[in-house]
Amino acid sequence: MIRNFGWVEATLLTLFLVAYGIYLWRIMRISRALHSPAYTIIFKLILRSVAVALVIISILGPAIGDSKKEVKSVGKDIMMCVDLSKSMDAFDIQPTRLEKIKFELKKIVAAFNSDRLGLVIFSSEAFMQCPLTYDQNALNLFIETMNTNLVPASGTDFGPPLKMALGKMKDDNSPNDSPKSKVIVLISDGEDFGEETDKIARQVEDEGIRLFTLGVGTEQGSQIAASKGFKTDQKGNVVVSRLNPASLKDLASKTDGQYFEINQTRNDVNRLINAINKIEGQMRDTRLVDVSANRYFYFLLAALILLLIDVMVSVRTVRI
Repeated sequence: MIRNFGWVEATLLTLFLVAYGIYLWRIMRISRALHSPAYTIIFKLILRSVAVALVIISILGPAIGDSKKEVKSVGKDIMMCVDLSKSMDAFDIQPTRLEKIKFELKKIVAAFNSDRLGLVIFSSEAFMQCPLTYDQNALNLFIETMNTNLVPASGTDFGPPLKMALGKMKDDNSPNDSPKSKVIVLISDGEDFGEETDKIARQVEDEGIRLFTLGVGTEQGSQIAASKGFKTDQKGNVVVSRLNPASLKDLASKTDGQYFEINQTRNDVNRLINAINKIEGQMRDTRLVDVSANRYFYFLLAALILLLIDVMVSVRTVRI
């Protein structure tokens, strides 16, 4: 099997034919002028034509012989739970906490292109934004459309997103699936007001699913942008949202996971990616595919031998 004849090969062939045509025309003129037979140049013509043809064939990458190769599909299931409560609009992380997370999520998606990823959004309630999928384009589209108006503005509860992620992963189980190849990533500023988080965390741990947490924000905090100025409390005071990593660290430690952070001087997203990469994936399926080896070097070697003969053998075209 040889790949399609491309513009590179066509250009090389055209240049050879033009250059060799000029060469033949000059030799024929000289032979006629000196009344010398021109048939002696046929040997060189055949030699060089075959050599150039072999070079072109080698560039085309001839694949000779068929064989079967076993290909194993190995991957992980990664469910990302993103906090969309109003505190994620704080701008202590530029441009805002949420916009920074959206940028980093796309990096995570690109890093796990052979794995299935899903997206859950939450505040006090959780919603399935994108089920587990291999479609990176669709997932990135869902990430791009995330904003704090998609969920109720009534505080943050880690319980519902963890429960939803756990339920979806259990429902999606096949008989050969291993919970060790499943990962939940919880992303928030750490302000958890839920009452069932510990209970759901124990269920995650019992299932053997790894839970990583990613805190975003600073301990100094910042105001939260609103339609008119900044968000205020019931007394009219401007609300300052601060990163509260304690609950996220505690959650990660209870589920054999790790805590990572994004603040003004630190970005642990690459460390998070490395930690997930260390988790062994589950073999999805095994299939046999037809493969053939590129044998270009045989043709290239033959062309070099012919060119060497061309250099070593001289043919008289003019007799004196």
